[in-house]
Amino acid sequence: MKVTVVGAGAVGASCAEYIAIKNFASEVVIVDIKENYAEGKAMDLMQTASLNGFDTKITGSTNDYSKTAGSAIAVITSGIPRKPGMTREELIGINAGIVKSVSENIIKHSPDAIIIVVSNPMDTMTYLAHQATGLPKNRIIGMGGALDSARFKYRLSEALGAPASDVDGMVIGGHSDTGMIPLTSLATRNSVPVSEFLSEEKLEEVAKATMVGGATLTGMLGTSAWYAPGAAVSAMVQAIACDTKKIFPCSTLLDGEYGLSDLCIGVPVVLGKDGIEKIVEIPLNDAEKAKLAESAAAVKKTNGLLNA
Repeated sequence: MKVTVVGAGAVGASCAEYIAIKNFASEVVIVDIKENYAEGKAMDLMQTASLNGFDTKITGSTNDYSKTAGSAIAVITSGIPRKPGMTREELIGINAGIVKSVSENIIKHSPDAIIIVVSNPMDTMTYLAHQATGLPKNRIIGMGGALDSARFKYRLSEALGAPASDVDGMVIGGHSDTGMIPLTSLATRNSVPVSEFLSEEKLEEVAKATMVGGATLTGMLGTSAWYAPGAAVSAMVQAIACDTKKIFPCSTLLDGEYGLSDLCIGVPVVLGKDGIEKIVEIPLNDAEKAKLAESAAAVKKTNGLLNA
């Protein structure tokens, strides 16, 4: 199975590395517009193959999408990253043109590919990919919720003093500092509600830290994070490639689910060989429903900038 990663920056390279190390893909193709950049990243990664014990072939391409032909899955990480003080929404002007062009080139050479969008603002870029390609809703997926949920579980494990493997939790809603909805009411530690261990005030603190998780790292690093985003994408790619039927919260095009339509936003889905195989509608309390409606309104407002 061939997987394409468009964008050889930190997120794209991390994503390619994690996919290769997991050894489920026969080839990963990295594409970038910068001359020899993707080729250099691919060569550097291939020189770790004997050390990390993987057989996946990694190749690079400078804007030549013919090398991506026949890809089963394509990941779009290209675009400008956030800088300190920037919101994800402020990236829309530049990144919209990039994502539209990349989506069209992917489908031209791999008409059956499933596309995973990472570029920000992620929910709007996922919606744009739908508009640009006309693909069925199961084949275009936004990554945000998988990353946000991993950050939520990190914050929960930190607050609990427990290993992350003991914790389960989910973030739905828009992939923005104000649109995320960490579902503290459903979070558990080894099947026990975390509310049994943490006060309401502490859970609110965890939720707030989760929502600004990306901005916190951007402030510390001077640019967007890459290890966790790359790992989140690789986990989604593996679920599709290996048909695991795992549930991830992902940005998906809604058509009445959760009472929402004509937008992409994060909700739990089952991922398998056909991409999004099912949208899972979970019970939300009144406060969570109100927050999701508010988040959806903000995403639609950002979507409106596509035609501005």
